[in-house]
Amino acid sequence: MSVSTDESSTSCPAPDGAVQVPTAWLNFTRYLPEELPPPQDAEGGSALELMTRIRLRAVQEQERSEAALLPVPEEVRRRYAEIGRPTRLTRARALERHLGTPARIYLKREDQLPTGSFKLNSAIAQAYFASREGVRTLVTETGAGQWGHAVQYAARMFGLESIVFWAGVSARQKTSRRAVLSMLGARVHESPSAVTAVGRAVLESGRHASGSLGTAIGEAISYAAEHPEVRYVSGSNLPHVLMHQTVIGQETCAQLTALGEEPDVLVAAVGGGSNLMGLMAPFLEQKRARGDGLRLIGAESAAAPRLTKGTWRYDHADPGRMTPLSKSYTLGLDYELPETHVGGLRQHSGSTAVGVLRAAGWLDAVAYEEREIFETGRLVLRLEGFLPAPESCHALRAAIDEASAARRPAVIVVCVSGHGLLDIEGYLDAFPLQGV
Repeated sequence: MSVSTDESSTSCPAPDGAVQVPTAWLNFTRYLPEELPPPQDAEGGSALELMTRIRLRAVQEQERSEAALLPVPEEVRRRYAEIGRPTRLTRARALERHLGTPARIYLKREDQLPTGSFKLNSAIAQAYFASREGVRTLVTETGAGQWGHAVQYAARMFGLESIVFWAGVSARQKTSRRAVLSMLGARVHESPSAVTAVGRAVLESGRHASGSLGTAIGEAISYAAEHPEVRYVSGSNLPHVLMHQTVIGQETCAQLTALGEEPDVLVAAVGGGSNLMGLMAPFLEQKRARGDGLRLIGAESAAAPRLTKGTWRYDHADPGRMTPLSKSYTLGLDYELPETHVGGLRQHSGSTAVGVLRAAGWLDAVAYEEREIFETGRLVLRLEGFLPAPESCHALRAAIDEASAARRPAVIVVCVSGHGLLDIEGYLDAFPLQGV
């Protein structure tokens, strides 16, 4: 349920007209079943101090806040409206008919934002904070390229520059998105690279040669450490990013309320956890009250099955060990991720917050092979008229499975985190033109 203006509650407001852009981000940490395990330094390490030094002051203040609501600055809210927030909540009627299901499937269409994904919700906020702090250059990582795209878009919005370390395998696969980043003026480095000390060490080790979100995170942090004027911004995992994304769930709740609906199942793809928590956080009080009456499902890649096969323990988020130790479901630093097109879910570890939901039994998890998620995307295109991103196809596949098994009317809500028009190379690999 969405957040009200009363800090003691996150109950859904009664609709009083058109759904509005949220005025505050939800501090989801107050509504988790357990407290977040804090990040830690490895023995003899100083990663916590480094992260304090290279990150924006504003986001660190947000993570320390105990307030239930964190006001969205008016300029950020105006920018949200300009890019198309609130995004649409649409009924997937053609898909329902195809499945012959009694369930009602609703799609939260984050794919319709200008960069084609939900990532802009945090990128705009962080670029705004950077501009207020006098920062001129941002450095970040990206997996599938959605976050790097969003950061460069937001950087231009506020007159900033960005440097993006992109997981090498995805940078080479996704020529369409790379062309767009180039036209936007982003400075892109394939990771692992020779640009940073961490990248050079990974290259010399002979491991993780194809790159991953983890290698890119390590390089972005390394670059910021080596360039004091630059600030590091993250697109997933960290609490402030998940807070920024709660605009998704707040809008969804208000839209459902306006339709007289209440969700029975919430579904999102899960990589770093930001679109999942963005959708689900405003419903956590409802989950506590309803128990099994409201199911939360995270859909992940079978190539990086952290929630379904990983262990709940402390680990570094990058093989270079630049990050503090954080508790999450992890496959371990030594896990060699296969080369897949699902770059946004291609990481050995994940979000502490998502891990808390999973460990407490509030979040179910499913994993899908790449072939079946591309088949799902093609089906959605043919029935609903849009091509979802490979990451979003995981959530859509899980929703289809839920709807197919439904024996009574149920409301299933899916976060469509991005479109697949800049991932067309993956679709072409799965379905060569003559076989489409």
